[in-house]
Amino acid sequence: MAIWLSYDLGATGDYEGMYSWLENHGAKECGSSVAFLKNYKFRNDLLEELKKDISKSVTLNPRSRIYLIFNDKNECLRGQYLIGRRKAPPWTGFGDADEQEIDGD
Repeated sequence: MAIWLSYDLGATGDYEGMYSWLENHGAKECGSSVAFLKNYKFRNDLLEELKKDISKSVTLNPRSRIYLIFNDKNECLRGQYLIGRRKAPPWTGFGDADEQEIDGD
């Protein structure tokens, strides 16, 4: 299965372990902290098996984030956090939005 991984392991993350895992799986570089794997093999559950596979080679910490982009069973493109979760984007406050949020009464 073809997949893309976006990884953010933090300033002191285990990048050597991640790079080793990516190289061992024939990943292609797609920009800063993004990789493409053309033929990732799994048996039943992509998310669980990939998470376990990466965890064997990469020491993860509470700040580690890995986002997976893949085609689901219906061939629809899907994205999901494999490790970690979404945080506030660095571009917050740079747009032209005039909406103001009002707190309570």
